[in-house]
Amino acid sequence: MSESFVRTIHAPERMPPNAQIGMVRWARENLFSSWFNALLTIFSIVLLFLTLPPLLDWAIFSAVFSGEDGAACRVDGAGACWAFVEAKFGQFLFGRYPAEERWRVLLTLFLGVAGLAPLLIPSDFPKKWFVAYLLVPFPLLAFVFLSGGLFGLAAVETSDWGGLMVTLVVAVTGIAASLPLGVLLALGRQSDMPVVRILCVVFIEFWRGVPLITVLFMSSVMLPLFLPEGMSFDKLLRALIGVALFSSAYMAEVVRGGLAAVPAGQYEAAKALGLTYWQSMGRIVLPQALKTVIPGIVNNFIGLFKDTTLVLIIGLFDLLGIVQSNFTDPTWSSPQTATTGYVFAAFVFWIFCFGMSRYSVYMERRLDAGEQR
Repeated sequence: MSESFVRTIHAPERMPPNAQIGMVRWARENLFSSWFNALLTIFSIVLLFLTLPPLLDWAIFSAVFSGEDGAACRVDGAGACWAFVEAKFGQFLFGRYPAEERWRVLLTLFLGVAGLAPLLIPSDFPKKWFVAYLLVPFPLLAFVFLSGGLFGLAAVETSDWGGLMVTLVVAVTGIAASLPLGVLLALGRQSDMPVVRILCVVFIEFWRGVPLITVLFMSSVMLPLFLPEGMSFDKLLRALIGVALFSSAYMAEVVRGGLAAVPAGQYEAAKALGLTYWQSMGRIVLPQALKTVIPGIVNNFIGLFKDTTLVLIIGLFDLLGIVQSNFTDPTWSSPQTATTGYVFAAFVFWIFCFGMSRYSVYMERRLDAGEQR
C-alpha cells in the first residue's frame, strides 16, 4: 500500500505566459482580438505611416518659426509659416482692440474664470454666491472694462473688437443665456395652460426653422429698418440677442427630452410631499432631467461655439474672420500662409471644444449620467 504524500512547502510561483501579460496581452485583446480588428489595426498603422511623417515635416521640421516678413516662408521646401502666426498673434486674440488697453480684456477674462472655476470644481463650498456674481456683477464689470467710457477708461467701440475675444464673447453669452431660456421654454411647452404652451411651441419651431446665418443677417440689416428713426442698437448686441434666442430653441428640445425621461412616479411623489410646481421642478424633476441630458447640452454648447464663425457675415471679425483678413497682407504673402492660419484657427477651436467634451464626460461619470439603465 503506497503512502500519501503531503507537500510541506509551497511550490515556487511561476510567471504567467508572456502572451497573458503586459503589452502583448493588451494588443491581443484590443488590436488583434479578431480578424476584422486585425485588418483595421494594420490599415491604421499603414495610414499613420503614410500621413504622419509628411505632417510632422510640414508642421515642425521644415516649418518657419521666425521672420520679419513672408520672405522666409516663400523659399522652396518651406513648411508651415508659424512666423506669420507669431507676428499676428495679438490681432488673432484681440482684433483691433488698442494694444495699450488690452489689459482690460485680460482682467475681464481673469474675473470670469475666477467666478466660473469654483462652479466647475466639485466641492462642498456654497456656490450660490458665485452664481449670483456671474449673473449680475460680472456682466456689468465686463461691459465697463471692455467698452470703457466710464471711470476714466478710454471708450473702445465694438467695431474694434475682434479675434478670439469676439468668439468668446458671443459663445459665452449664448451659452449662458440659452440654458435658462431653454429650461423655461421646455417647461412652458409641457404646461397645462394652452396659451403658454402654444407660445412656447411657436417660439421653438420658428427659431429652429430659420438658419442662424439668416437670423444674424436679419438682426444686422433688416432689424434697423423697423426701428423708429434715430434709434439703433449696437451690431454686436443684436448678434448676441439673435444667437441667444436661436440656441435657446434647440436647448429647449434637449431639456424636454430629459423631462420626458423622468419617471411619472417622481412627479407624483413631489405632489404627495405637498411641493409646489416650482419646488418640485427645481428640487426633484429638473436635477434628474438635466443629469440625463448632459451629453446633449454640451453638444449644443460645442455647436454654438463653432457657429460663432458665422458672425463674419455681418462684419464682426471673430477668430476665423481675423485670420482670413490677414491673408491679404502683402507682407506675409506666401504659399503656406493661408494653410498655416487655418490650421492655427482649427487648433484653437479644437482645444475649447475638446475641453468641453472631456468635462462633459467627467460630469457624466461623477453624476452617473452615463450609467446603463
